[in-house]
Amino acid sequence: MSDDNSQSSQGSAGKSWLGRITQMLQGEPQNKEELVEVIADAQERALIDPETKDMMEGVLSVSELKVRDIMIPRSQMITLDVDESLENQLPIMVESSHSRFPVICEDKDHVEGILLAKDLLPLILDKSDALPALREYLRPAIVVPESKRVDTLLNEFRQKRYHMAIVIDEYGGVSGLVTIEDILETIVGEIEDEHDDEDEHNDIRQLSKHVFTVQALTPLEEFNEFFSTEYDTQEADTIGGIILHAFGHMPSRGEIIDIEPLQFKVTNSDNRRIIQLQVTVPKTETTEDHVE
Repeated sequence: MSDDNSQSSQGSAGKSWLGRITQMLQGEPQNKEELVEVIADAQERALIDPETKDMMEGVLSVSELKVRDIMIPRSQMITLDVDESLENQLPIMVESSHSRFPVICEDKDHVEGILLAKDLLPLILDKSDALPALREYLRPAIVVPESKRVDTLLNEFRQKRYHMAIVIDEYGGVSGLVTIEDILETIVGEIEDEHDDEDEHNDIRQLSKHVFTVQALTPLEEFNEFFSTEYDTQEADTIGGIILHAFGHMPSRGEIIDIEPLQFKVTNSDNRRIIQLQVTVPKTETTEDHVE
């Protein structure tokens, strides 16, 4: 009898362990959508905070993006002329507050190299009246195609220790540039420093020919004027209000909704408000007014 009870107990234990293993296997996310749900559930149960959840979802979103989705478009590139005197271009550098500048010859399709502002610091100690030629301070420009995966580029940035790359299209023309900060902002949200203007929070910024990043608090009238849309200003004061009404719930980061004629993706939000949106204009729409 005792032997039978022992065997029965061992059998029950075996079934119990098998059941638990099966449950663990069944509970594992089988695709990215299920993994996002697991992350959201972890945040709801206070296992992780909202900022950690957003960051984890940002990491997942990076694997789906191409460089063209996050690059600074050609029209917004601040460049220096390799044949222009350094003295004449210092005001551009000071005003932009950038640390790196593409240096061009003739036009933006001919990038000669990258200038690091810190390389000019020794000039402060130089008593000479004449500043040297800009070409003497150029570093090689890294070139990447628009179609390159963002996560692959991030690994290259880290391994090769460079922070900026020139982006080219399929015909070899320069279509923009991308920095390591652009990738990090995709993961953790907007990174601001002491040089950022507080008045820029409501700006609409172009990321590529058909993709824009928009602050949710952008006044609806300003949004309608920029995109030639006719969203009802009686329904909401801001574009974020329109998006919230369309969702019918507080959307999480990464949620997408179509409100004709545009597509909206929530790129930054918390439990109380939508912070930032990615707006995609249909490729059939004309966006020449916003593109060089």
